[in-house]
Amino acid sequence: MELYAQSLMYAVPFFFTLILIEFIAGLTMGKKTIRSMDTISSLSSGITNTLKDVLGLTVVIFSYGFLVEHLAVFEIETTWVLFVLAFILKDFAGYWTHRFEHVINVFWNRHIIHHSSEEFNLACALRQSVSTFFGIFFFLYIPMAFVGVPVEVFAIVAPIHLFAQFWYHTTLINKMGFLEYIIVTPSHHRVHHAINDIYLDKNFSQIFIIWDKLFGTFQEELEEEPAVYGVKKPVETWNPFLINFQHMWLIAKDSMRTEKLWDKIRIWFMPTGWRPEDVKEKYPIEIITKPHSMEKYDTPASPFFTFWHWMQLVVTSVLVLYMLIIIVQFPFRDILLYAGFIAVTVFSYTTLMDRNPYAGVTELIKFFIGLFLIYKMGGWYDLDNSIPYGSFILIAYLAISLVITFYYVYTDLKSAKESGVQLA
Repeated sequence: MELYAQSLMYAVPFFFTLILIEFIAGLTMGKKTIRSMDTISSLSSGITNTLKDVLGLTVVIFSYGFLVEHLAVFEIETTWVLFVLAFILKDFAGYWTHRFEHVINVFWNRHIIHHSSEEFNLACALRQSVSTFFGIFFFLYIPMAFVGVPVEVFAIVAPIHLFAQFWYHTTLINKMGFLEYIIVTPSHHRVHHAINDIYLDKNFSQIFIIWDKLFGTFQEELEEEPAVYGVKKPVETWNPFLINFQHMWLIAKDSMRTEKLWDKIRIWFMPTGWRPEDVKEKYPIEIITKPHSMEKYDTPASPFFTFWHWMQLVVTSVLVLYMLIIIVQFPFRDILLYAGFIAVTVFSYTTLMDRNPYAGVTELIKFFIGLFLIYKMGGWYDLDNSIPYGSFILIAYLAISLVITFYYVYTDLKSAKESGVQLA
């Protein structure tokens, strides 16, 4: 946990810097790379995923160490060749994990968050899941364990492999010549994120595009078919927690509603999007069939409303970075409470971004959790030793956030009452 937290302390600012560079480069090229609410939602999703990963909140049936201990046939000397081999085998496992998440109904819930953005930029690369509670694809690492790739090598290769998938989430880089035949490029990945019929379920590779060409899932980006991004059933929310469990909730409802026992069971493992016939007829859902005429999800946002949510993101990001710094100084229970406060914070301000009146309730919960933790810890996790009156500054932030949230909830409710519109 500590090693991963340390790597994130460097990776997170680096990612944010690249996102800023992409934004500036887009302006110079006359291309708009971000929409504020969408980007804030993407980065907030990255925050929630960071919390889950750094706390190790995933149950692994068989750890990689267990597989190596029981399956390794060879002992390989640790050289650069071993690292290259491990990277290739990790990429092979990544291709199949990615493919299973796309084509099997229940596994799509683990991955839908990453595709939920209707933009394609570096920020959307950070839309990562908090719903992967179980490591169920351990069998894909058997080849690595079989040839004897040590746990220490795997621990180094895995985060490098993950971080190397960040850069190609952009529309600013066109096709890259001969590299298009070797590695996954922005062009390849734009195809993967598109909902155009010709592009659906293509280009699953994570680093080496050879896997798609080998297993018949490759599709070139076509000039005459511009990519449209998102998911076939739009998520219509900025809240990353709601996005993470939307698809699972739909499957669960369909499973309860269908009359056939066999359909109740098989719906979980059918191709993604499959629904029983009786349920489809009774409970139709809207699916995007004409991507190029799709209206992107948006919510009313004044300049101050937008500014305020950028500030919420900045404050939350600073609190996360501080957590990564002090994570080894406090018991796991206290860090878990800290992470819980961050999670409620993200839930609250993204609920307000949706202009949902329940934001008032979640903000009130956040306010009291923050005060409780300051009281319990005798200040905010030793913050006063680093910043004079740091805890009082945090209390002021909690109070201001509460007032602004209730102001917007009140004005939205008043406006809805006057116009006769029912809010979410």
